[in-house]
Amino acid sequence: MSIALDQLPPGSNARVLHIEGEDGLSRRLSEIGFWPNTSVTVLRRAPFGDPTLYHLRGFQLALRSSEAARVIVEASESLV
Repeated sequence: MSIALDQLPPGSNARVLHIEGEDGLSRRLSEIGFWPNTSVTVLRRAPFGDPTLYHLRGFQLALRSSEAARVIVEASESLV
């Protein structure tokens, strides 16, 4: 089941499938480590829901919802 990264609840694990778009933001997301088959964990959301903190490739990264919506992931089996 593919879903945008911003739709996953905190505590979820997923695997990156691809990044939508061909603009600067898409390139930036790829450059910081959102590559196909990369594992991503949703750690927590800010009090008003934006940004969200993610863990991937050994580091933590905060993304706005509009940025995370570009990352298409496959949710882990525990979420299906």
